[in-house]
Amino acid sequence: MHLLTTRRTAARIARALVGQAAASFGARIAEHRATTAQQATQAPAEDDAELYTPDDMPPLDDIMTAASAYFRAADQARTADRAKRAAKKILNRLPVGRYGTWDVTRETSGRETADLDKIRAIFKAHNLGPVPMKANAPSLKVRKATVTAAPVEAELSELVAR
Repeated sequence: MHLLTTRRTAARIARALVGQAAASFGARIAEHRATTAQQATQAPAEDDAELYTPDDMPPLDDIMTAASAYFRAADQARTADRAKRAAKKILNRLPVGRYGTWDVTRETSGRETADLDKIRAIFKAHNLGPVPMKANAPSLKVRKATVTAAPVEAELSELVAR
């Protein structure tokens, strides 16, 4: 770089590059702090005994293969859910009957859920305060990691040292 520019210009370029690196580093620290704060507010795992210990950790290749498979399956599930919702928009408005080779029926599920409106009314009638609720279990999320800027930072350090 210094063959084509004066020392003053090279220093100015190096300062600009260091400034950009510092801004990028600051942004990454802020992102890390936000992620850490979000993880701290999430409910801890109920049973940490199920997590791998350092001695039991599977090989990195197995972890990467599992993460990739999970990511692909989750993407396929989202695609299938969108297709199901689009089809359901039409099918929900049809009366029960036979349509070509398809029978459309409506059946009640055997699954039951609590009627929170009635529970709230009972709690209010007996002055029991708010209905106690518990947090949902944490959801597993798998995202593609961003590439780190370590090689760029090493090159900047080398430029500044000159």
